[in-house]
Amino acid sequence: MKILIVEDDKEINKILSTYLMDNNYDVISVYDGKEASERGRKEIFGLVLLDLMLPYKNGETVIKELRENSDIPIIVISAKSEKEAKLEALRIGADDYILKPFDLDEVLVRIEVVLRRSMPVSNDTKSDGDITIGELVVNAEHNTVSYNGKFINLTAKELQILTLLVQNPQKIFTKANLYEAVWNDTYYYEDNTINVHLSNLRSKLKKATGQDYVETVWGIGYRLKKLT
Repeated sequence: MKILIVEDDKEINKILSTYLMDNNYDVISVYDGKEASERGRKEIFGLVLLDLMLPYKNGETVIKELRENSDIPIIVISAKSEKEAKLEALRIGADDYILKPFDLDEVLVRIEVVLRRSMPVSNDTKSDGDITIGELVVNAEHNTVSYNGKFINLTAKELQILTLLVQNPQKIFTKANLYEAVWNDTYYYEDNTINVHLSNLRSKLKKATGQDYVETVWGIGYRLKKLT
């Protein structure tokens, strides 16, 4: 597994690189957004660790450019603590967001989780954990989603939302229901977190399948859409 580290702070880059190599990952380090985009187009990586505040080209632009041609998992590691910055990074295609200063062990676990959820689905593999809706297969046991045997790359939160919906096809979930189930925290106030993740989930499913799987029940919440 080869990981691209995009971080202009040489000390942080070295710390991440050394730690990941010690944990048996191959690592390529770059220090600006322009080189990150170029390497991302020319080479195959298993995952990208990406800072947002970069020379020549910012991290948000790098995410958009990588997403034009690839579903490679992207984890942002940034000092930008504003909620808007995090939501925007997730909206445009990041799979996870880690705030600096970070714990190296947490970074490793986040990488493992994102990589596990991005593993392709074998056409020959079926398991008792499969939930099938037409040609869409959600496997709650292995945390995978596929359509006609082709894996759909969802972020961890998008996958958790979809799994919750397909496991409870008749239930209408309020935003509070979804937030408390997926984020495992109390929903105190209205914000865009749920909207952003649902919008991304719907968009990815629509692009991969040509169908809408999530239905808005106006004034109440969301549920799995009945397909005709």
